Amino acid sequence: MRIFHVGTDQFTELSELPDTLPTAGYLWIGSARREFEVGIPMLQGALQRWTGGQLVDLHVADLLNNQLPSHFDYTSWYDVMVFRRLAAGSGSSSLFLDEQQGTLATAKRALEAIDTSPVGFAIFDRVLISVHPTDCQVRDFFANRLSLASQGSDARAAGARMPASPADLMLRMVNHMVDSYLELRRLLTRQLGYLQQELFRPRSHFNDWQVLLDSRNALHALEDICEDQRSAISEWIDALDEWPDETEPAAQRERELLRVRSRDVLEHIERVLSHVRRLESSAESAVQMHFSAQSNRTNEIMRTLTVLTAVFMPLNLITGFFGMNFDFLPLVHSSTGIWVTTVLMAALAVTLVVYFRRKRYLERGR
Repeated sequence: MRIFHVGTDQFTELSELPDTLPTAGYLWIGSARREFEVGIPMLQGALQRWTGGQLVDLHVADLLNNQLPSHFDYTSWYDVMVFRRLAAGSGSSSLFLDEQQGTLATAKRALEAIDTSPVGFAIFDRVLISVHPTDCQVRDFFANRLSLASQGSDARAAGARMPASPADLMLRMVNHMVDSYLELRRLLTRQLGYLQQELFRPRSHFNDWQVLLDSRNALHALEDICEDQRSAISEWIDALDEWPDETEPAAQRERELLRVRSRDVLEHIERVLSHVRRLESSAESAVQMHFSAQSNRTNEIMRTLTVLTAVFMPLNLITGFFGMNFDFLPLVHSSTGIWVTTVLMAALAVTLVVYFRRKRYLERGR
């Protein structure tokens, strides 16, 4: 469990929970889910001293639940946000190389690389509690970024404004988790592109249906997660509008910045949801086009066989006519009968082939 003091122009890490809140700024307590479970009694006692209230048992269970979907809830003294992230799992960094080509093995690993573990937030007036998965890098990323911003050692970080409130910091972390989908989007697009190329390769028989089915199921799951994310942020925005109005101009400006940042997060989620739906539609279209191409190929084969049958039917009629057991048949006792019949059959076959070609019955699709 890491404890940070976030001020207007300072960011320091504390070694232990203080007895009282700092006179300025607020506290950010970030911990892994197991650390949070172990430190609940100590943290509840500190919250009682700082805010006069503790976390409700149901909300503690929500923060510890690793399978909980994204949602928002509130009380009169704090808010709770559970947000499922869309990120690459541990050990999958090699999949994000731009020069890497998609293969069946990487397509399977791409599905396994999607990590949707939830991150929980408890937002008090001057305290933010964040509960992360074990391998989540969001906490360390913001701790390093805010530390650089307070020291002014990084130009980009120094230009960023320090989060003015626990809600502001929570929205920044949520926005960072949404934007981390960009790398995952590139990976999914590349692997689905590989599967589509395999579907449309004319001289190969596509047998990777299980991988394609897993891809579609993964996209369905991502769509459900994005829907839950959008609902949670929408409820947060509605709750934000119901907060009491501020009287001071600085507080009003901070409240308006929170609304702007919340709408920006919602817009990013909408963008991710739109892309997931496009990938899902592309996968569905690829499967339908594959079966349409297979059906068209079968139709071409059947058309060719039908034309060949139509060409040989008159020839079979001629051979059947001269094969009848009668003594008096034309050309049967003539020495030139075989040649006349052969020329007639060849001319008839060539005439039928030319006719069918003009009718475009023998053309092959490209």
